[in-house]
Amino acid sequence: MKLAFEPHRFTKDQFKAIGKHIIVADMEFKERISYGGIYIPNDDMKSEGIRPRWAKVYALGPEFEDDEIKVGKWICISHGRWTRGIDIEDETGKHTLRRVDENDILLISDEPVNDFTLGDKGL
Repeated sequence: MKLAFEPHRFTKDQFKAIGKHIIVADMEFKERISYGGIYIPNDDMKSEGIRPRWAKVYALGPEFEDDEIKVGKWICISHGRWTRGIDIEDETGKHTLRRVDENDILLISDEPVNDFTLGDKGL
């Protein structure tokens, strides 16, 4: 019996983005510690969480044409310019996937980026 809150199970080959969609995973919303040592709680869905976020490109639709953005790259997305997530599980583990618009991509990186917007220490 499948429960409503269980992640959907796919292999990565079964998951396909459509059109010009960009699907991302691994966005960070966890608590943080500021440079001065102040604890900052999880800021997802709160006004204090207004900032761009980094995410890893999980899938690209067949009509997506930008040669710089590829699956596996990291992109920085304007604040709030992503959809609500859907939880999935594939052969690499559990992920929350979100769709973003290419017009809201600010930066691209080949590697994960430490987000120093509010602090330098993860918990």
